[in-house]
Amino acid sequence: MIYLATDHAGFELKEMLKQYLLELNYEVKDFGAFELDIDDDYPDFIRLAAEAVSKNPKDKAVILGGSGQGEAIVANRYKGVRAVVYYGGSSKVLTLSRVHNDSNVLSLGARFLTEAKAKRAVKIWLET
Repeated sequence: MIYLATDHAGFELKEMLKQYLLELNYEVKDFGAFELDIDDDYPDFIRLAAEAVSKNPKDKAVILGGSGQGEAIVANRYKGVRAVVYYGGSSKVLTLSRVHNDSNVLSLGARFLTEAKAKRAVKIWLET
């Protein structure tokens, strides 16, 4: 199971990634946001995905925000969650985060990634 969560900053990218993951035959649970609301706040959504990963250690989550930093900080408060941030650069970071750190949450900086780069990042991370 792949959990998704974001606030307004990553809403559009989350929706695109959800369809992409479904096309790749992943089972997906979306914790929101479910509409674009500039007044929403990322902890409300991120905590749901982090709690789910904490309770289901074999599952993973992709969370999104403007930079991905605050989202990872919130997620890492939960037992067993190992969230890493990616907002561009070498894809080796993604591979190493799985191989060396056993990351189970990928936090994407939506303001810094194109749709194509986000899809590539998610695919690399999930397949490592």
